[in-house]
Amino acid sequence: MSTLEEHIDVSVPLDTAWDCLHRSEAYPQFLDGVREARPEGEHRMHLDIDAGGRPQECVVEITDRTPENVMSWQTTSGPDLAGTFSLLPLDEQHTRVQARFEYDPGTIKETFGGPQGFAQASAIERGLRSDLEQLKQWVEGER
Repeated sequence: MSTLEEHIDVSVPLDTAWDCLHRSEAYPQFLDGVREARPEGEHRMHLDIDAGGRPQECVVEITDRTPENVMSWQTTSGPDLAGTFSLLPLDEQHTRVQARFEYDPGTIKETFGGPQGFAQASAIERGLRSDLEQLKQWVEGER
């Protein structure tokens, strides 16, 4: 598995950022490639994604570690992907969102197409940064 970590600071309190991350139906607004997201029970969500121009479905299992403000996720169907969002309070009105994305390069190539190796890692890094920028805009607009 390969791992990528990025972070962004948002101008909202930690509780606001935490609540926004748990609104799965809003994921298409800030996660590129997610066409639709809907909750399936308390700790699962169903995602309709665009996988290299092909529609695909996956189910994601969510695990919260509330005292540490960590939300971990793992696909249980579809491409084998996992990640974590960690929220760190900077002050009363600002929060750092740290994203960790774990993936198998072969799975990414097979599922989404595109380059391999360094070019693939660069593309995933750009995508994660873009998603975090969109998350920032959406979260700050929700206040």
